[in-house]
Amino acid sequence: MRRRLVGPPLVVCLLVLGACGRDDDGGGDAADEATSQTLTVFAAASLAETFTTLGEAFEAVHAGVEVRFSFASSSDLATQIQEGAPADVFASANPAQMEKVVDVGVVQGEPADFAANTLEIAVPPGNPAGIADLADLAADGANLVVCAPEVPCGDAALQLEESSGIDLTPVSEEPDVTAVLDKVRAGEADAGLVYITDVQGADGEVEGIVVPEAAEIVNVYPIAVTTEGDGQDLAQDFVDLVLGEQGQAVLAEAGFQEP
Repeated sequence: MRRRLVGPPLVVCLLVLGACGRDDDGGGDAADEATSQTLTVFAAASLAETFTTLGEAFEAVHAGVEVRFSFASSSDLATQIQEGAPADVFASANPAQMEKVVDVGVVQGEPADFAANTLEIAVPPGNPAGIADLADLAADGANLVVCAPEVPCGDAALQLEESSGIDLTPVSEEPDVTAVLDKVRAGEADAGLVYITDVQGADGEVEGIVVPEAAEIVNVYPIAVTTEGDGQDLAQDFVDLVLGEQGQAVLAEAGFQEP
């Protein structure tokens, strides 16, 4: 019964709505697709929260633009870009990984430093292992997780180990700082070396222990437009957002330092 009653009128209605829904030039959906654009941003894992926020702000003032992020270790992202991955913007957690991309000629202009970060010890809530300082990470029975040496946070951990003279023996080396944090958050490690911003962004799921020795080991974050993407003007707009007042305020609120 219901199908017979709505059948013919529905066809007419749909045809009318279809005609009314078109632009005067007859573009319709095709015009919408033509004006839509995707901006692809490759960014260090430690930037996931802040860049997601900035991506939403960017989309709000750029009609038809979708910002797609790939968050991973800077070393992995640099390798992908070197191999031809179509990123429009690259934000690295240290200059060394950015330099790899610059060296193969896929960066437009000069990278710009936009933030800085330092390491902190993350422990599970309540600090069950009683970790108090860097020396405790080297104690027998302490299950420490760190980033792999080729990753910026892992390189910083190595520098911290060398400068402090404390021999760290981690039980695992993770592919990025998010993986380290996840191990600590899940109670699979007594402690992990992560960035200050990661502890702050964990919303109480881990506790942070300040490492005075880390103050001199600062990871500076550069950002650049690549020559591999299709929308370089749009990419520069995103970089300008990160470098501008709004971007810097979002980063500062997350605990990032000025470069």
